[in-house]
Amino acid sequence: MLFESLLRALSAATIKELYNLEVDPLNLVVNTTRKEFEGDLTLVVFGVSKMAGKSPDVIGNEIGTRLMEKEPLIESFNFLKGFLNICFHRLAWMEAFLAKPEYYFPLQDPKPVLVEYSSPNTNKPLHLGHIRNNLLGYSIATILKAAGSNVKKVNLVNDRGIHICKSMLAWQKSGLNETPESTGMKGDHLVGKYYVEFDRLYKADVEKLKAQGLTEEEAKKQAPVMKEAQAMLRKWEENDPDTLALWKKMNSWVYAGFETTYKMLGVDFDQMYYESETYVEGKKIVQEGLDKGVFFRKPDGSVWVDLTADGLDEKLLLRGDGTSVYITQDIGTARLRYEHTGFRQLLYVVGNEQDYHFKVLKLVLKKLGYEWWSLLHHLSYAMVDLPSGKMKSREGTVVDADDLMQEMLIEAERITTELGKTGELEGEKAEELFHLVGMGALKYFILKVDPEKKILFNPAESIDFNGHTGPFIQYTHARIRSVIRKGVSQQLLPQAIVSDYVPEAKEHELMKFLLSYKDYLQESAQRYSPAVMANYAFELAKLYNQFYQAFPIVDADYPERSAFRLLLSERCADALKESMLLIGINVPDKM
Repeated sequence: MLFESLLRALSAATIKELYNLEVDPLNLVVNTTRKEFEGDLTLVVFGVSKMAGKSPDVIGNEIGTRLMEKEPLIESFNFLKGFLNICFHRLAWMEAFLAKPEYYFPLQDPKPVLVEYSSPNTNKPLHLGHIRNNLLGYSIATILKAAGSNVKKVNLVNDRGIHICKSMLAWQKSGLNETPESTGMKGDHLVGKYYVEFDRLYKADVEKLKAQGLTEEEAKKQAPVMKEAQAMLRKWEENDPDTLALWKKMNSWVYAGFETTYKMLGVDFDQMYYESETYVEGKKIVQEGLDKGVFFRKPDGSVWVDLTADGLDEKLLLRGDGTSVYITQDIGTARLRYEHTGFRQLLYVVGNEQDYHFKVLKLVLKKLGYEWWSLLHHLSYAMVDLPSGKMKSREGTVVDADDLMQEMLIEAERITTELGKTGELEGEKAEELFHLVGMGALKYFILKVDPEKKILFNPAESIDFNGHTGPFIQYTHARIRSVIRKGVSQQLLPQAIVSDYVPEAKEHELMKFLLSYKDYLQESAQRYSPAVMANYAFELAKLYNQFYQAFPIVDADYPERSAFRLLLSERCADALKESMLLIGINVPDKM
């Protein structure tokens, strides 16, 4: 908060002077004054009142009076029930506003913060749930970097295991040597098709066995196609040449498909990890845990860790046939990452259905004696629901990410054209606008909600130029740039303003909100919530539109006032652009 450090220092000195009490300025409670009260910053005086042995009313008035006597920047104060509200001179705010704005914090610590997101399985294409994951991970990484962290964006591709063996086996049985080239399908879509096909084959096997008198549980365990998939996984871990060749071929199809989706979504990574490489490290660590007595082996050969004393349960680490499970590679990947980077924090952006998994992971690492276990943080987020219910990949009932993004672009073109928002843009420029609006609508709809809250996705609500949406903010930015171009055409340029210009109340409110940008950035980083910056951009756009409706901005008869209002407009446009870029959204200059 602007002037917060000044108020803390002045208040601590005043408390010493008036009551002979030593108070650490950082221990004073200072907040932004609530909108319903007059003031900029509020000093809470209950603690001082108790130490000084005087009533809060007396303390508040004494401190307020002395602060005004000592500091010319303080214009007035008011006091209400233990809260001392301080008003700073508008000229002080003006001086702060005229300084060059800073949208980023300098690097605070060279040790990296790793943000892991996406983490797709190579048996299916990305879907709506992955969109929230990728958008959260990318924007959190961008926000942390802007807040002064050395951020590395990492992706762990789950490219091995029973899931990919299911797709591989189904392709062998039913694929007729189909390829992305022969079918015209994206590679990840083609492999996902055979994941669904495996489920069909599996269910058919189960029904046959049930008809022979087996229970459903027995039939699921003895289904021939499932046993074949498990045998294929064992062959893979034994480096069978044919199995590895098929695995590499089908994964290459998927990677090409993922790359196209990531590019469309506007996300990227600094480092890729692959489960097929890190699980080996995990198995090595499991053996080390066995040797130390941290883990134990059951009669069937499987390896477990007993966490019942910690309020959890027993957790499988290796199957009886020696094949690994998800947590095996997570253990190995975590150690590899710490050895490679010495990270100061590792954030896992993973849905809340994995809350238990990450509790177990941290506890296992702690039991193994790794002091850095506490540096791991699971950024848990809620799922994206549909009006039709929960998505299931194996049944093919997901909302495909590629299809959804294409639908958003088509809808953006339709609505933007119908509302006449394309202006003079044609051809490629118009297509660029439709892309900005469509992707901006999708991203903003998802990121404006705090991660822990569930989302009911509704594409129709996301493209609205007058609502709490990305297109509304994008249109506001384009409007501001249009205003600035008008000013330039009349030779009224945003320029240095004389310091004694006194802004109107709405101008002052807008100026103060602009100067709170870094407070919101800091809060967004501390909470790991892109929603903070998304909603800052929305509030700023609303305030600017109120200002735009209330005042003439370009007026040749009042050049000094116009210059100030154009500068205020330019700063608003810049802040909108920067805050939206932090959540991965571009804004157009024309619309």
